[in-house]
Amino acid sequence: MNPTVTGLLIPFLGTSLGAAMVFFLRDKIQRSVETMLMGFAGGVMIAASIWSLLIPAINQAESMGKLSFIPAVVGFWAGILFLLLLDHFIPHLHNHANHPEGPQSHLKRSTMLLLAVTLHNIPEGMAVGVVYGGILAGNATITWAGALALSLGIAIQNIPEGAIISMPLKASGFNRPKAFFYGVLSGTVEPIAGALTFFASSMITPAMPFLLSFAAGAMIYVVIEELVPGTKSGDHSDIGTLFFAFGFSLMMILDVALG
Repeated sequence: MNPTVTGLLIPFLGTSLGAAMVFFLRDKIQRSVETMLMGFAGGVMIAASIWSLLIPAINQAESMGKLSFIPAVVGFWAGILFLLLLDHFIPHLHNHANHPEGPQSHLKRSTMLLLAVTLHNIPEGMAVGVVYGGILAGNATITWAGALALSLGIAIQNIPEGAIISMPLKASGFNRPKAFFYGVLSGTVEPIAGALTFFASSMITPAMPFLLSFAAGAMIYVVIEELVPGTKSGDHSDIGTLFFAFGFSLMMILDVALG
């Protein structure tokens, strides 16, 4: 299989593996375990945003001298505002939340849970797509090993995310195959967003620093809006913090060692 196609699909496979946990776990995920998994996912996403996206964006704009930060800052804020708009215009419900976000709708709770995870997965797919697009465009600051590290890192943190969507669906009355199907469905947006960003970045090479930092801003928005609050609720916030640090360290190791 083409290495680019493989790289775009690896994160989706992580989500699917996590969703498959619904066939092996009897009860819903304990709150402390969820806190741990959300902390881990947040750490991976922050580290990926810095080492795989923002630093390469700044390096690629080094010809601007002391102003090389401009593409990274502009792209970063564009990513933040893009996710903010999606957050306000798409009805969704975060796990354990009592009230949905976005416009009023008559969608089922399960549908809005699915939409929340789908929103979360969009920037992850974009991040992978823009990195592989940079390789195709001949960008010397991005390597195949570094792109693979990003794909693997996101896939690793997608495994608990897949479980976090499928297990609550089972607990709410879905049978196991249906809960698994919706867990997998939440991850399909990643290869789609990845493919779209891949083609855009490979065709518009000068925009690469902006696209890299755009994906970083979108991912960091998700971490602050969804994952960090999840790690600080309940009685196990220290576990969430420790696993945030663990996820951050793991992604940093992958990116530096392989990149």
